[in-house]
Amino acid sequence: MAIFSAVISVVLGLGLSFLIFWLFNWIVEKQQDRTKARLLPYVFLFPVIVLVAVFLLYPALRTFVESFMEQSKRRGEGATFVGLDNYISLFTDPNFLGVLLNNLLWVIVVPASAVLIGLLIAILTDRLGKRREQSFKAMIFIPMAISGIAAAATWRFIYFYAPPGNPQIYLLNAVWTRLTGNDPVPWLTIDAARVNSFLLMFIVIWLQVGFAMVLLSAAVKGVPEETIEAARLDGANERRTFLLIIVPQIRGTVLAVFVTVTIFVMKSFDIIYGMTGGQYNTSVLVVDFYSQLFSFQNPGKAAAVVIILMIAVVPLIVYQIRSYKSQEELR
Repeated sequence: MAIFSAVISVVLGLGLSFLIFWLFNWIVEKQQDRTKARLLPYVFLFPVIVLVAVFLLYPALRTFVESFMEQSKRRGEGATFVGLDNYISLFTDPNFLGVLLNNLLWVIVVPASAVLIGLLIAILTDRLGKRREQSFKAMIFIPMAISGIAAAATWRFIYFYAPPGNPQIYLLNAVWTRLTGNDPVPWLTIDAARVNSFLLMFIVIWLQVGFAMVLLSAAVKGVPEETIEAARLDGANERRTFLLIIVPQIRGTVLAVFVTVTIFVMKSFDIIYGMTGGQYNTSVLVVDFYSQLFSFQNPGKAAAVVIILMIAVVPLIVYQIRSYKSQEELR
């Protein structure tokens, strides 16, 4: 039923867009040449504005209003306005504070690691021959073609736990028991020092390194060879050439990749839900939204979680737009 509703929404949206485009274009064609020239760009912009308003702006406003409401538990009664109670309840809940801390760790660790590893691979593969470079990059990029659920199913065979006395068919525990002789460890239940969260972060890093590598490799190849040769003639070693010559010239690409991976991390749901379901202190904002809406049947708190997530993402988007503008001005 949900899939059918989604298909109907897409079809209606495309039909509405085409109808608006045709109607507005017909109106513009009836105008004089000077007026037509001024209105013609809006023939293409107006349907997009309508679709953004219907499918993005309206749901965002509706979610904002829902975050101040509480659904009545009694059948037949609607939602009631509760003001900031949903937000106060969330920020006074130790479990939700743990979710925020976990989300902060994801935002700090995953994008930085993906960018650093991707940049390192881009630099190292740039020194290989063309055939070996392409083969190595293809191997690194393959995980990008895997969905989050498929990645979670794959890494279950690495992280999962078989009780002592059973064959250790899961890779990490097989290596652990063979090397140390100790009992197998339920890695995904170890929430001390957020060990299980870091194990899940590694999966996302594995998925995103290929994306970072491709963009950063293109940026590195775009650095003028003259500047590198000039640095070497001045006596700079490879490390100083990389840090002082190459990195400043690809700074825009590094920031763009970092922000893009950060936004992806803020929306990560499938890997966490597929591996732990958000249990054992591994939940993040998106998983907590799902739990509030479907497990606890509390749409008001779920909407508040979404608003908090939107507020957290907006500064990143604004920063990225300003970064693009500054780069355009330099050009």
